[in-house]
Amino acid sequence: MRSKDKKQVNLIAQNNPKSPITEQYRLIRTNIQFASVDEDIQTIVVTSAEPNDGKSTTSANLAIVLAQEEKKVLLVDADLRKPSVHYAFSLSNIQGLTSVLTKKMSIEKAVMKTDVPNLEILTSGPIPPNPSELLNSRAIESTIHELKEMYDYIIFDTPPVLVVPDSQIVANKCDGVIMVVSSGKTNKQSAVKAKELLTKANTTVLGVVLNGVETDNSNYYYYQS
Repeated sequence: MRSKDKKQVNLIAQNNPKSPITEQYRLIRTNIQFASVDEDIQTIVVTSAEPNDGKSTTSANLAIVLAQEEKKVLLVDADLRKPSVHYAFSLSNIQGLTSVLTKKMSIEKAVMKTDVPNLEILTSGPIPPNPSELLNSRAIESTIHELKEMYDYIIFDTPPVLVVPDSQIVANKCDGVIMVVSSGKTNKQSAVKAKELLTKANTTVLGVVLNGVETDNSNYYYYQS
């Protein structure tokens, strides 16, 4: 499982900054910054309709391209059921978000640096028995408030919308949501249902990343919802 998850999260924005795919992540970054003209968009949830659509890859590479623009960025693994961010960045997951939410550790001590300048990581921490309740607590609200004082952007990698309610809960407390769908894999009805659930949770859907499109120049494409 571990090697599989490491393989799934390709940090192409770090490893190949000149690739067409990395350029598409920069386009997502630009669209977010344009969306910030009228509203302050600082906390962003990345999710998908179904598992294995590429949400963790998108959240990690989006965090990297934001950091490459000399913004102070924190990537938070809020998938408390199947975390993968620590695999992608080869970090320990002994402590993390759950440690902060349960008051066992301060944010400053739980956050870890990466090889990417300006990018820090808050891994999920130990998997709790009650992820939804923990993410719906006052502790997560106060943690988000504190993080907003510390970083320019906070990116939350969350579970798929149609699997558990965790992403809706976190998105309701953040400024916007990016939904990832996989070309040729994600069922259209599932994508529509996921967007409906996010809208009902009183969230702002910033856009959709269509993952896995094969073209001459890139296999990622982004469009506004």
